[in-house]
Amino acid sequence: MTEHAEPADHAAAKLEILPVPGLPEFRPGDDLTGAIVKAAPWLRSGDVVVVTSKVVSKAEGRLLTVPSDPEARDAARRAAVEQEAVTVVARIARSMITQNRLGIVQAASGVDASNVAADQIALLPSDPDASALALRNGLRERLGVEVAVVITDTMGRAWRVGQTDAAIGASGLSVLHSYQGQVDRQGNELAVTEVAVADEIAAAADLVKGKLGATPVAIVRGLEIGDERSTARDLIRPVEEDLFRLGTNESIAQGRREAVLVRRSVREFAEEPVAEEALRAAVGAALTAPAPHHTRPIRFAWLRNRPQRIKLLEAMRDAWRADLVADGFTEEQIGKRLRRGEILFTAPEVVVPFLLADGAHTYPDERRNAHERTMFTVAGGAAVQALLVALAAEKLGSCWIGSTIFAADTVRQTLGLEPDWQPLGAVAIGHPKAELAPRPPRDPDEGLVEF
Repeated sequence: MTEHAEPADHAAAKLEILPVPGLPEFRPGDDLTGAIVKAAPWLRSGDVVVVTSKVVSKAEGRLLTVPSDPEARDAARRAAVEQEAVTVVARIARSMITQNRLGIVQAASGVDASNVAADQIALLPSDPDASALALRNGLRERLGVEVAVVITDTMGRAWRVGQTDAAIGASGLSVLHSYQGQVDRQGNELAVTEVAVADEIAAAADLVKGKLGATPVAIVRGLEIGDERSTARDLIRPVEEDLFRLGTNESIAQGRREAVLVRRSVREFAEEPVAEEALRAAVGAALTAPAPHHTRPIRFAWLRNRPQRIKLLEAMRDAWRADLVADGFTEEQIGKRLRRGEILFTAPEVVVPFLLADGAHTYPDERRNAHERTMFTVAGGAAVQALLVALAAEKLGSCWIGSTIFAADTVRQTLGLEPDWQPLGAVAIGHPKAELAPRPPRDPDEGLVEF
């Protein structure tokens, strides 16, 4: 039996979390290192010094002077949030989630109006990792101890209620511990487990720092430290791997913008079958298309019975061939044209839209009757386009083929339909071989005429 080495663990046998009381109210230019040395001369090598970012911001002068009037102060705070933001991730009521200049995604770009004077707001340190390194070096120089430093800020979490402290700056500590490739006691190999050690330290230290007790620094004792290369920036997930880049509202807005642009004619399908619920959902969405006089003139015939589909397509092909022969086309030309319809034979699913002008108004003159027919035809086109877009939203490819329009009698006879069923082409449906991506919109000037 193969013996596995004891897994390297990020956990310690025992931890102490010690508050650092007696620290002053910090102002720009104050000696943060000196204040900690004075308040905690008992620091030991191996300790992790956890510092709330607010006191770092104060000491580094990262404060903005703003009006003390509450409304004007809030307006200035919102302006600062916009200025510190690189990307707005979500807007929900008065709240804004952003990616700030540090690459951190959090509420309000980290701009904060708590624990500062009424005419001030605080920004995050300009480089929290550099601030952590400077504080660590200063403590080594003054106390002769080798410590790690973590600078924290309070954040919410995706899909979780409440806030916790997280690391935004770090020095002298492995901020991540990977278990990939290690084996647990049950013999299971860990594939993706990676622990954000610095964030765990930040959250644990906040249990003794709190938010109201004027204790911005705590010491975590008992962990193994020592990593000159690791920084809190290592905790920021790359954008291409970010599962939460868009808020719900922004995701919905983007989906609406791209709904039509993702639709295109797909002429090659994968062998994967089309889920019935997906097709039904697309048809249900398409049936919401506008129609004249509060009517429901659209029917979608799903050719689920493959022998019936083949019978119809072969009858249509024979009729089309007869027309082409009568037009004087050569066999080569006829074969080329008939091959355009092969997709309807091979597609996983085919739906034939029909227009029933039931409910159309009748007029005493042909002019208005013709306009009525046009109005219903436009409604049919709207429903077909709605189906194609809805299929794309279900990640299904489609291709609209107009052939049934030219063989309406053949379609009705083969399917046993009444004379008022007017076919509007056929839609081949299946999973595209390549993932659908939105196309850029056309230049409006190509088709927009202004009066």
